[in-house]
Amino acid sequence: MSGSPATRNPHVPPEPTWDVALLFPEQGSWSEEEYLQLSGNRLVELSHGILEVLPMPTDSHQAIVAYLYTALLASIAPNRLGVLRFAPLRLRLWEGKFREPDLLFLRTANDAKRLNEYWEGADLVVEVVSNDDRRRDLVTKRREYARAGIDEYWIVDPFEQRVLVLHRSGNGYEVHGDFGRATQLTSRALEGVKLDVDAILDAQ
Repeated sequence: MSGSPATRNPHVPPEPTWDVALLFPEQGSWSEEEYLQLSGNRLVELSHGILEVLPMPTDSHQAIVAYLYTALLASIAPNRLGVLRFAPLRLRLWEGKFREPDLLFLRTANDAKRLNEYWEGADLVVEVVSNDDRRRDLVTKRREYARAGIDEYWIVDPFEQRVLVLHRSGNGYEVHGDFGRATQLTSRALEGVKLDVDAILDAQ
């Protein structure tokens, strides 16, 4: 079977397949039920009826996520500190708002927020910043995760060479630590955990 692309029909104008697009709801009118029926290997978030398709992760992005997952799991699993998961896994922040953090953590394995199809909350989330839309991780999600009551939010920023650890205070977050190179990251949500920032940023 040939893997070469099909020859384009010169009698058909080069435009999107509108008939297929019309099978789906219009932007702004997606319901939670319609969103949850989506399948595929792309990360897609829902924000008040609008689908937000995230850029495909890069190799370096995935290396950092894999390192963090492995390093955190080494502390969490033996001590039964809770449940750690990685994307893709939907996180429902409130009605009509779903995000897909790179890592999600719950302190209790049988927490009622831990549903099979998606989680309805988390105690800690981690995002590795994408340079395609830095504001999403640094500003928008910081505000949203605080509103959703998530105790701690880590922002791993390979471009600024730092890891920002934010902890809930009132209705927002305060900076627990702004960890640069040659430092060790600490957490209030995961007491006793210390991670080498150089190892995170240089993950291969």
